Formats: sequence, C-alpha cells, structure tokens
Amino acid sequence: MGKPKTLDLFFKKKDESHSKVNTDTPLATEIEALVTNERPSKCPRIQPGEMDATTFQRDPGLCPQIWEFPVDLQDEMRSAYINTGPCQPILPEYPFSGEGNNRRRFQASWFNTYSTWLEYSKSKDAIFCLQCYVFAKKSTGRPGLDAFIVKGFNNWKKSRHIDKLVEKQTLQETENNRLRLKTSVDSVQWLAFQACAFRGHDERSDSKNQGNFIELIKLLATYNDDVSGLVLENAPKNAKYTSPKIQKEILHIIANKVRDVIRKEIGDAKFCILIAEARDESKREQMAIILRFVDKDGFIRERFFHVVHVNDTIALTLKKNICAVLSRYNLQIEIIRGQGYDGGSNMRGEWNGLQALFLRDCPYAYYMHYKLQLALVAASREAKHIHQFFIQLASIINIVGGSSKHHDELQSAQATEIESLIVSNKIETGKGANQIVINNISKEGANYSQRGDAEAAYMVLTSFEFVFILHLMNDIMGLTNMLCQTLQQKSIDILNAASQVSTTQLLIQQRREDGWEPLLATVKSFCEENDIDIPDMNAHYSRARGRSHHQDEGSLTTVEHHFRVDIFTAAIDFQLQELKNRFGEQAVELLTLSVALSPKDAYKSFKIDDICKLAKKFYPKDFNKQERFCLKFQLEHYKLDVPKHSDFQNMSTLSELCRGLAHSEKSKIYPLINKLIRLVLTLLVSTSTTERAFSAMKLIKTRLRSRMEDEFLAGHMVVYIEKEIAKNFTSEMIMDEFYSISNRRRA
Repeated sequence: MGKPKTLDLFFKKKDESHSKVNTDTPLATEIEALVTNERPSKCPRIQPGEMDATTFQRDPGLCPQIWEFPVDLQDEMRSAYINTGPCQPILPEYPFSGEGNNRRRFQASWFNTYSTWLEYSKSKDAIFCLQCYVFAKKSTGRPGLDAFIVKGFNNWKKSRHIDKLVEKQTLQETENNRLRLKTSVDSVQWLAFQACAFRGHDERSDSKNQGNFIELIKLLATYNDDVSGLVLENAPKNAKYTSPKIQKEILHIIANKVRDVIRKEIGDAKFCILIAEARDESKREQMAIILRFVDKDGFIRERFFHVVHVNDTIALTLKKNICAVLSRYNLQIEIIRGQGYDGGSNMRGEWNGLQALFLRDCPYAYYMHYKLQLALVAASREAKHIHQFFIQLASIINIVGGSSKHHDELQSAQATEIESLIVSNKIETGKGANQIVINNISKEGANYSQRGDAEAAYMVLTSFEFVFILHLMNDIMGLTNMLCQTLQQKSIDILNAASQVSTTQLLIQQRREDGWEPLLATVKSFCEENDIDIPDMNAHYSRARGRSHHQDEGSLTTVEHHFRVDIFTAAIDFQLQELKNRFGEQAVELLTLSVALSPKDAYKSFKIDDICKLAKKFYPKDFNKQERFCLKFQLEHYKLDVPKHSDFQNMSTLSELCRGLAHSEKSKIYPLINKLIRLVLTLLVSTSTTERAFSAMKLIKTRLRSRMEDEFLAGHMVVYIEKEIAKNFTSEMIMDEFYSISNRRRA
C-alpha cells in the first residue's frame, strides 16, 4: 500500500502578511475520523492546533475542493479549515468591478457583518462561504449551486442581498437534513410502538442484517427516491442521524413529551399512585409507577408514567425514588389521594411499609388493595389438598406439553373426542384427551422415566379426589371470573367494583350452604361415565398408612367428611376470608358513605348527611369549614335538579355521572359535589395496569436485549404503553424538539 500524503505536501506555504484569518469562530459539529488503510509517511504530520495561514493554501478561490482530496484525508481537511476559520484578508484597497456609474467593490466591513462564514479571495476578487465549502458534496453542475463554493460571488450590486443568496444556497441542505432526520424519527416511532429491538448484532455495511432500525430506513428508502438519495451511505458523515446515540435521544424526546401530556392531563387534580416491582431479564429490580386520576372531561385515566431501577426493595428506598420522579414533574406528595401496591409486606405494612410512609406525609392517601384476580386462587391453595392438586396439575401439563409429539397427540385426541361426542350428542362429557395421551405415554414411552412419570400422572388424573377438586375449582373460578374480568378494566370506579365484590361474596356463600349436593352429584356422574372408581362416602377416611400415622378411634373421619369439610368448605372459606380481608374498617366506611353519591336506581341511595360526613371525615383537607357549610346547600339544590334532568337519567355508575356533569357544565354549578365525586373516583380499584406494564417489559427487554440501559427501557415502555398519546406527535414536533435541545447544525 502507498503512503498517505500529509497537509504540507498539498499546499504551498505563503507569506503570513498576505492574509488575515479569523480564528474566533466556534467549532462545527464533531467529525468522525476515518480509519486509513495506509501507513503514515516519513514527513512529520502537522496537527490542527499547529496550522495557520502559512501552512496551506487559504485563498478560497485557489484551494482544491474537499471532494478532490483522498477520502482518508477529507475529514482531516474539514477539521483544519474549521479550526483556522474563514479567510478574511484586510487590504488597503479592494479592486473595482463594473463600468461607469456601476463600478462597485468589496467592503471590509462585511467581515464584521458575516464574521462566521464570509471568505474573500484575492485571486478571484469574489466571496465564498466557509461552511458551504467544508460540507459540500461533489458539484452537480447545476447553475447557482456552486456560487459560494467553486466560482465565488462578485456581483457587488446585489451585495445587500448576500444573506438571502446564502440562505437560498443552504436551503436545500436544510431540507435534506430534515428529511434524513424525519426518516429516523419515523423509524424510531414505529419500532417503539411495536416493542421491537432497535440495534442489530452486526451493523456493518456488509452485514446481512444491520438491525431493525437500519433495515427499516432501507425499506423506507425503496419507497421514496428523495429519501434513497439522502440516507445511509448517501448522507454526509456528520449528519446521518442513525447512530445509537441519536436513536436514544429521539426516543427520549418522545417519552418526555408523553409524560408532559400526562402531567397536563392531571393539571390541578388529585391523583392516586399504583406501584409494583418485578425483576427484568437482566435480574435488575424495576419499579413501575402508574398514576390514576380523573381528567377535565370526567374520564378515569390510569397512565403508565415511569419505570425506575431500585437497588433494593426497602420501603424507604422505594419512597425516595417515587418522590424523585414525582417532584421532577411538579407532582406534590400532598395531593395524593390513594395508593395501591402489589401486596408485598414491604409495601402494605401498616407500620413500616411504603403505604405507612406515605400516610405520614399525606394522611388522606388511602390504601386500597384489590389484586383479587390472583389473590383468590392463592387463597384457595391455603387448603393443603387444593395446593397438592395444583402441583399435580402442573406435573400433568408438563408431561403432556413437554414434547412436541405428545402435544400433537393431544390435539389429535381432542379432535377425535369432539367428533365422537358430536355424533353421540354428548358434547359435554366423554373421556378426556389428556387422559388418553397420558395412558398412551405410560404404555409407549421412549424410556422407563417417561413411562413411570406418565403412569403416576395417570393414576392421579383418574382418582376421585383429583376429579372432585377439578370440578370444585371450576365452579369457584366460574363464580369469581366476572369479578376478575371487571377488575381488569381501566375505567371502572370503586363503587361498581365494590358492588361486584358484594355479589361475588353472596354467590360464594350460597355455594357453601347449598352447593355440596349438586357438586357431588356432578362429580359422581362424571366418574361413572369415565370409569373412575367412586369411594364409599360412609367409609372411614385414612390420611396415611403405617404405625407412625396411627389414628385414634375418635379422630377417624368419613370419606364424605374429608371431601365436604377438609376440601369443599375449606376452599370456600378461604375465598370468603380473602374477600373480607381486602376491605378494612376504614375502607368499608369510605365505600358505605360513597354509595350515597351513586346514580344507580334513579339515585335511590342519595343521602345528604352521608355525603357531608364523607367530605368531613375523609377529605377535610380538600373541604375547609366554609366549603363544608356550602356543600349541604349545594346538595339540596342538586337533589331537586340533577336526578330529574333528562341527561342524568338511566345512569348506573359514578364515572358516568362525573362525565355527565363535565359535559353539561353542571360541574361549574355544583363544584363542591363535582370535586367530591372526582376524589372518590380517584381511589384505586385494581392493580391490573401494573401487570400490563410488566408484560410490556417482557416484550421489550428480552434475553437477547438484556443489556438495555434503564433510561432506554423506561422511555421505550412509556412510548409503547401510552402509544395512544405518542401517536399524536408529528415528526415535525419531534424534530423541532430535537434541534432545540442542543446546538445542532440544521443544514
């Protein structure tokens, strides 16, 4: 390979007195250094700091164009010209051009007016633009495009319009830069909305897969010739807008804009915090922060706001991180009116838990824990026989689903079973497909381990106790399913949730009292049809065998007692107890008084005294003495007005009433009542939003993306979860923000 030539070989030295160079200009954007493929020459390399006007040709009319230099020296040349600044020689007299009365010449005062870019060439008696020269690509030959780069400008008659001419010259470059940036912004938005990875394992130009971001830009380029000619390899190295840093910056801008919108939605309203913690793919503890509030239109909102990495899960550490996030967006702890957590003792502890710490700062941040959809199943497992059932069930599922062959056999058996049941008009009964597959594995397994495990699972699957508990849990979960589905809704209000809890409690209690005989009859019928042995219910039940487990005669129980008391009644009692534990005395009283605001059944529960008591006891900080006095009179007018108004009839939920007051502007007529309704609606109903957040985290931070930075993870999650907000941001809005946060060159 040849040896590269240094700057002193390209330019001849000049006398220092011939020109004056302005070196007070700011440095341009950082230029990436190219890696040369050639060995350095024996000539000493001149560093940029050592360069001055005598080092190389500074007359812009004589110096070669940037694109004429070897590729491995172009960036070095750009840096050199930028560091030395524009060529601005001060001469005793500048030559005239033109004839007669139109003779004009260059004015040295223009150096002061256009100090950062204007250059003068003595050889051509013309002016040039330093930035245009440094960052220009190879000339296209189009008229006017080379005026300030190659040919120079010397029409002094139009000197008053130099700034306009330069603006025209650089306008195309500005548009090109914005188009490149728009392509990157659109790519970042799309990838974030789809929870896709940005980077690739190998992003080199010769890679077969450069990652989603680069590949998406390539795809966009195929649909638009203008984009194709400006991006990636066709873009200048200092304005590609494709680096990982730029990608993160764009995502950060979008995420912050989403949070700003959420903060604007909250306004002066009170809010509730929902907190949950979980480990991500890299085993880092992450804490999700969700805010629940009622917006100005009366809609209940639960917005994902942030996810924060915490070093430990001590309540004080969690509180410090939550307060730091809230204070960053001017959300004061004093206006919190509810808090909900995932049930961990470090959060719900009455003395040192997170909820207790917040109550010390804000005694009206009422703690509600409604994570019933998972708690009900866990409560049933408190009965040891139910717990054993779930362990056995998991083992059976692993045996059947642990092999592709077994899974295919299961699907085939299910299809055959359904066909036979349709023919025999017994679609709801028949021999289970799992039973068929496990029986086949026990006989035809590949090794003794498979055959042995399948045989044990088959014995469990065909036992009366397994079938009994299976039907029992199916019945209980069927009763609680409607409640669990209701609690998954974002917009449900606390009174509607409490009503669902009450009806669920009543149904479960009825099952406890009257459900034994129907359940036993169903189980026996199922066992008879599937050739499963039915034990004698009057026989003595032995919990274990052997001398060490010998039972006294008085402690012997019957089989019926075992199934009815130890399993049936125990499972239901644990469910009822769990539902009761979710509501403390304070919560019960709060809900009881809040029912007076409900519009259900034509405002049947409306009670002025209960509503006044609710405001006085639970929200004294939101209603001063004068407002509590006025509240009673507003309620008297409200009672004669709202329930009889056509727009407020047939309403059943408090959230409907709140939206109706906002829409009809009666919230301005009854501001105190409207405030109280909004406070009640702010109370937490469910933590399902936090579960959705961690589901999103599993999509975004996977095993292959386990090194993702915490800030990037938080931004990606906010944009993905709250895409409803993020979709309203145009590319122009994001680009303007991008340019404003730092001093970037737009052209």
